[in-house]
Parts: sequence; structure tokens; C-alpha cells
Amino acid sequence: MRIVRLANFVTGSSGGLRTALRELGAGYLAAGHDPVLIAPGPADAVEETGQGTVITVAGPVVPGTGGYRVLLARSRVRRLLADLAPDRIEVSDRTTLRWTGQWARRAGVPALMVSHETLDGLLRLPFGRRPGAARLTDPVADRLNAATAANYDKVVCTTGWAAREFTRIGADNLVRVPLGVDLDQFHPGRHDPAVRERYAPNGELLVLHCARLSAEKCPERVLAALAELRRRRVPAAGVIVGTGPRQSGLRAQAADAGLDVHFADYIGDRDEIARLLASADVVVAPGPVETFGLAALEALAAGTPVVVAAESALPEVIGDAGLAATGGGTGFADAICALAARPVPARRLAARRRAELFPWSAAVAGFLRAHENASVLSSRLA
Repeated sequence: MRIVRLANFVTGSSGGLRTALRELGAGYLAAGHDPVLIAPGPADAVEETGQGTVITVAGPVVPGTGGYRVLLARSRVRRLLADLAPDRIEVSDRTTLRWTGQWARRAGVPALMVSHETLDGLLRLPFGRRPGAARLTDPVADRLNAATAANYDKVVCTTGWAAREFTRIGADNLVRVPLGVDLDQFHPGRHDPAVRERYAPNGELLVLHCARLSAEKCPERVLAALAELRRRRVPAAGVIVGTGPRQSGLRAQAADAGLDVHFADYIGDRDEIARLLASADVVVAPGPVETFGLAALEALAAGTPVVVAAESALPEVIGDAGLAATGGGTGFADAICALAARPVPARRLAARRRAELFPWSAAVAGFLRAHENASVLSSRLA
């Protein structure tokens, strides 16, 4: 079947969404399907790739996001959908592309929405509501989520945490499908003494953060944790890999505080990222609104434990292969020290075993089952 996938807020380099799109598309292709991805970019293009056909539609950069682009040419996208005549559509944007559910319903095409973000969480960020604001329900999120659930045959949530905002409103078309990790690319065998010599030449605790440097990822927590470790006289070196709107501010903050932090822009070589992940002592994933956390799972696959934000979905993903932290620098420093105190062989083995529960093959199979079930539901509603 032809599965036309649409995505917004995709960068030209790294990112969890980009990884998920690539791996799912490759899995669909290997299973004998015809995946087609429509995504924004700097210019129109069509390319045959390992994840199937990729159609790039010129779209503007969203100001203040550090490179995210969006599909704004709705009429162009409608024409593409009509010309492609999909058997299924799969949408990875719950905001600006939500109209595609209605298009699919009118065209008689089963439609699946993938919930890669939480509206509840986004509304709690500094550019939304006050971060510490208490909430029982959020009328804005509930209204938008109800519309999403009504417009699509199935809504795929990667964790129970991600599904909560839909179960709260009584949505009955949810499917739980965890994402996956490349267990060959990210492996403990990638550990590289040269990496440790570069970043922690005196045997310091090597603390790594790999993510987009933006508000929803809360990278400031990493600097706060490193500052607290220094206050405790724990020798630690930090490596922060990523770009984004918070990058310059983080660099200035680290310099002002005199922290031992190496900043690296996007690293395009996946082998280099794998070596870095496998060579770190602890990876920190402090984002409070993560619905799954592919970067954290890649760290586990590389044999490195992860400290995550307790208020996110990541505790559900990492299990006992890491620790959840609350608050700011003190809480994250406590968790880093606790993980570092575990025997190295035991903590690396636990991390790897946890990651092995999430192969991409299982994710692809789950998504394809969701598409099949969406076909049944769409037929019943027609």
C-alpha cells in the first residue's frame, strides 16, 4: 500500500522526528509498501531514498526556532495528496497539518495521526503558561485534542504518558506503539578511549547532553547540574551537542560560570555520535515534555545510563536503566552521582538490555498494524 506521510517542524540535520521518519519509512519499504514523505525544506525537490520517496516542498523557517520549517502551501499539499492517491496517510504534526484528517475523511483514505508532542506540556513551557502552574485539565489542549481524535481514524501514542491527555477526554481510537532504536548503530562496543581522552583527559566524569537547544528541552538544567557537581568538588566535564535558539545563551552562561563544557554543533556522522554516547559516563535528558525520547534510548543502546526529567515520559522508557530527577541542578546532580556510583559493567549491561526491548522492527510492525486497523475503522465510518 502507498503510505503518504506528512511532517512539519523538521530540521535539515538531526532530531528525533527526523530519525523516526527515516526508520519507519525504511521499515515500510522493506515490508513491501510504498512510503512517500512530504516535508518542508528550503526548495522543492523529489528524491528516491532508503525511506522511500521524499517530496520536499519549499516552506519558511519559523522565527525563533533555530531552523524548523513548515508546510504553509495548503493548496499545494492538497494537490500532491490527490495526485499521489494514497492508500493511507500518516501525519506527524498535530497543529498546522491537522486539516489533513478532514481531507482524508472526504477522500475515503484511512488516516493516522502520530502524537510526537504533548499540548499539555507545551502550554506549560515559558512561551506558554507559567511553568509551575497547577493544572487538572487544560481547556485549550482538550479542545484541540478532541478535534484531533475526531479527525483521524487512529491516534498513535508512543507512551502511556503521551496518551494521558487523550484518555482524559475519553478518546477511544488510541494505539500505543513505542518507537525504536538502531541496536547495531548504537552499541557498547562503540566505546572509544580517544573520545574520553579528548573530553575528559584527567578521568573526569563525562556528562553528555545531545538534543536541540530549545525551550522544551530545558538544556539549562544540564549547566545547573554541572555547576552543582563542581560545588561538590566532583570532577566532571560536560559535552553539549546540538544547535537551536538557546545555543548562544548557553555558551555565555557556561563561560560566565567557568564550567568545563564543550559545545559541539550538529554532528552529521552517526558513527561519531555513537562513539560519543558509548564513551560517556552519564547522558542527561532533562526535557520535561518529552513523549518518548529517542536520544535517551540511543544512549541506553550504547550502554550509557540516562538521567531524565521525572515529569516527562522518559521514566517510562528508561525503566531501571537510569534515574529520574526533579527540580534543577541539585536533583540532576544527585541522580548523576548515583548512576556514576553504580559498578560500570552493571550499569552498562542494564542500559543495553533495556534498549534491546525497543527494536525498530517492533515499531514498524506496530505502526503497520495501526494502519490496518485504521482501514477497518474508516470503512465502518464511511
